[in-house]
Amino acid sequence: MSLTQNISTSISSSSSSFLAYSVFPYRNRDVSLPSKNFGTCRCVAIPQEEKTTYKTNVSRNANMAKLQAGYLFPEIARRRNAHLPKYPDSKVISLGIGDTTEPIPEVITSAMSKRSQALSTLQGYSGYGAEQGEKPLRAAIVSTFYGGLGIDEDDIFVSDGAKCDISRLQVLFGSEATIAVQDPSYPAYVDSSVIMGQTGLYQKDAEKYGNIEYMRCNPENGFFPDLSKVCRADIIFFCSPNNPTGSAATREQLTQLVQFAKDNGSIIVYDSAYAMYISDDKPRSIFEIPGAKEVALETASFSKYAGFTGVRLGWTVVPKELLFLDGFPVAKDFNRIVCTCFNGASNVVQAGGLACLSPEGRNAMQKVVGFYKENADIIMDTFNSLGFNVYGGRNAPYVWVHFPGRSSWDVFSEILEKTHVVTTPGSGFGPGGEGFIRVSAFGHRDNVLEACRRFKQLYK
Repeated sequence: MSLTQNISTSISSSSSSFLAYSVFPYRNRDVSLPSKNFGTCRCVAIPQEEKTTYKTNVSRNANMAKLQAGYLFPEIARRRNAHLPKYPDSKVISLGIGDTTEPIPEVITSAMSKRSQALSTLQGYSGYGAEQGEKPLRAAIVSTFYGGLGIDEDDIFVSDGAKCDISRLQVLFGSEATIAVQDPSYPAYVDSSVIMGQTGLYQKDAEKYGNIEYMRCNPENGFFPDLSKVCRADIIFFCSPNNPTGSAATREQLTQLVQFAKDNGSIIVYDSAYAMYISDDKPRSIFEIPGAKEVALETASFSKYAGFTGVRLGWTVVPKELLFLDGFPVAKDFNRIVCTCFNGASNVVQAGGLACLSPEGRNAMQKVVGFYKENADIIMDTFNSLGFNVYGGRNAPYVWVHFPGRSSWDVFSEILEKTHVVTTPGSGFGPGGEGFIRVSAFGHRDNVLEACRRFKQLYK
């Protein structure tokens, strides 16, 4: 029968709940209705409105867009975290990021605890302190690390760590400054320069940024750059003992560096974060070199001496003899930067720093440093026994292992996949690090021994 014809349609009582009772009494079990004429029915899907994301009218800092991928160490952590679900039963050992693992000596923590408790009393409470640091700590830093070198306590700026000071120094020097870095070197020097706008674009083929002078440091030149081939730069970042190669510069080499800076009117930013690991007669401070106060400043830290990687305390030395082109003291501008960008290191932490520099505290720090140096010896002996060319380790907590002809990230992945040990790919420190991996000596002794056992099993 055609849909266009009048027909009777039965609606059962089970459907009546959808209809008004006043029209169709419930007692009528069957109701006949005339049908309507039906035409063709087409269903049309109406698209939902696309959700629009609100955007401000503020442009992104173009310098941030220059940065390549993520910062090295978070990228390593990301790959480690991606590895864990694949091997849930494995024990992953981290010898990658240079993070300390041994407890802070009690002589230091007890001083912080005492200062903390004092804050609950009227007599012991203190609020904002001097942005440059508490005078007793500044004086102790001078007497401990710079005795007889002509450094005054007013030259010391106490901070929340050397890494933070590197960025403050970049703000001080500004976007027009040109920089030179050791290649390989600690990534913060280059990345902070990119963010400040001091560099050109990243050159993918050369694996470096434009407008940065990369000073190649390799086994062939004793990990000290051939300064005759280095172009002038305003700022020279130099780390000794070096992260990542573990190489410490000799007195003769640093004398050359100071003279190079004088000849070119440059400023050296000398990173001495690992100076306490030096066990021979190599300089622990750039200010051991005559004339250095006129061309250099120095950053340092308690992180790798006292286990302060999480506590955060460091300092920067800016000698009053260091002057800009117009004769204005660098220290005065840095003081303005510090007072503008920083409220000073925690008073509790500074109490810990002062305890570090007591006779008992210095002895405790030497024991901590000695423990990590023993770890470095174990790692060096392992790779030497496997026939690798191994560098660093003697005056630093890092061992620099050469894998000729291989990609650093490929070696990193191979070691992680087959031994479940995290290392650091050398290319993450610059193009000069390609073909190397950095193995950190920061680790519990059992973990270091187990990692070395796995290395032997992989590369025997």
